[in-house]
Amino acid sequence: MADSAPAVSYRRRQALARIVPFALYLAFLAALPWLRTALPDSWDARWLYGVQIGAVMAALIFCARHYDELCPLVLARRAAIEAIASGGVVFVLWINLDFSCALLGPAGAGFDPRTPDATIDWALALTRLFGAAAVVPIMEELFWRSFLLRWIDATDFRRLAPALASGRALLISAVLFGVEHNLWLAGIVAGLAYGQLYRRHENLWSPILAHATTNLLLGCWVLATGAWSFW
Repeated sequence: MADSAPAVSYRRRQALARIVPFALYLAFLAALPWLRTALPDSWDARWLYGVQIGAVMAALIFCARHYDELCPLVLARRAAIEAIASGGVVFVLWINLDFSCALLGPAGAGFDPRTPDATIDWALALTRLFGAAAVVPIMEELFWRSFLLRWIDATDFRRLAPALASGRALLISAVLFGVEHNLWLAGIVAGLAYGQLYRRHENLWSPILAHATTNLLLGCWVLATGAWSFW
């Protein structure tokens, strides 16, 4: 029997609430070259990252009523420890899986928050760190794990318990997550780790915490070493 119109509409709203913030983030990335050239010379184009993160935050807040799996913010202690440990392991692998065949393209300059005299502009650096460790993990886990991982198995993804997501769905979503990043192999490893945490703990805060741990450690390491290409 076909689903009723209200059921289809509800399912569509649930999907869009997870797709739109992620799509907005990607749209900003695609538009950055044009935006940089459109800015007056006196403006620092690096602050466009703050605009990007602000727009994603606004989209997440606007769609928040659809994220019932984020309420309440509760994660068992053991699950939290596993998530943090997994995030740490992913970080170590991320900075080591950077050989040429594991890259989609040249490493690039990355996000360099230094001033002309080579000192770090901490306002820029902390904005980048906040976006990477606090906003991006929520936005990406809502899309990649909450939505796509389950949608691959079931169009009505909200009815599929995370533990029932198939190995096939885990692999496909992890590969797609990997090719979203220049470090594609590291990205696949991360996608597998975060997806498995979601299946194991059936709590979206688990992969969010792991993802946030990875990005926080990566950001601190980048600031300590000056390896800007990882940003």
